[in-house]
Formats: sequence, C-alpha cells, structure tokens
Amino acid sequence: MNNYEDIIDELRDVANQDSFSAGLPSEDDLVLVEEELLLQIPMDVKIFLLEVSDLSLGSLEPITISDPRAHTHFPEVTAMAWENGLPREYIPICQHKDGYYCIDENNGVIDWQNGEVMEERWDGIWSWAESVWLHS
Repeated sequence: MNNYEDIIDELRDVANQDSFSAGLPSEDDLVLVEEELLLQIPMDVKIFLLEVSDLSLGSLEPITISDPRAHTHFPEVTAMAWENGLPREYIPICQHKDGYYCIDENNGVIDWQNGEVMEERWDGIWSWAESVWLHS
C-alpha cells in the first residue's frame, strides 16, 4: 500500500477540479466537531478531512466539515447514521446507497449495510480511499 501522501497526490490528480468545493476545514473546525459529537476523531480521519475533504471524484461523497449545510457534513451524517441503527462504536466516513463506510474500533474501515457489517474491510481510511473512493 502507498503511504498516505502518495494517495493524496493520486486523489488530487483525478479529482474534478471544476466542481464547487466548500474548502478544507481548520484544526479548530475539527475540535468543534469533536465537541459536538462527543467523540475523538481518529488521527487518520483528521488528516483525511484536513487534506482531501474538498475533493470531488467518483460517485461517493465522503464526510466534510467546512459547510454545515452540506449533506456530507460530518455531524449530520453521523447523527443520521446513528439514528438509522449504526452502532456508536463506528464512525461513518461516507454514506452510500445501502449504508455507510465506517471507521471501526481498530481504525479499519468497514462497510455497514442494512444493519450488518459486510465481509470486505480495509486497513484504514487511506486504504479505503485508494481502493474504493478513487474508483467509485
């Protein structure tokens, strides 16, 4: 697997540069979201949000923080996921048709669909970004 800097470069290379972006969040924005959700965002997810949450590529739309009105706004996605039955030990990083891609307790990524964890898993958010988001 590539290191995350290589994956960031790869994501930026294929991203839709013409799409509207709310921009990247600040460290202060991350702290506010952590306080709002009463959880600590894992470091890799923080880096993901700070480095690539402004990108638009493929058919998946991962969580964002910069625009609270966006349907991808992290607190809103998380509240909706938990309301839809996602166990609170999972942190959603991307909603998809049948469920959510989520960070699990080991900082891996799982696919939670229709109330069940699917078999396929990824080592972390960067592995998921390279394997799933990049090719969506």
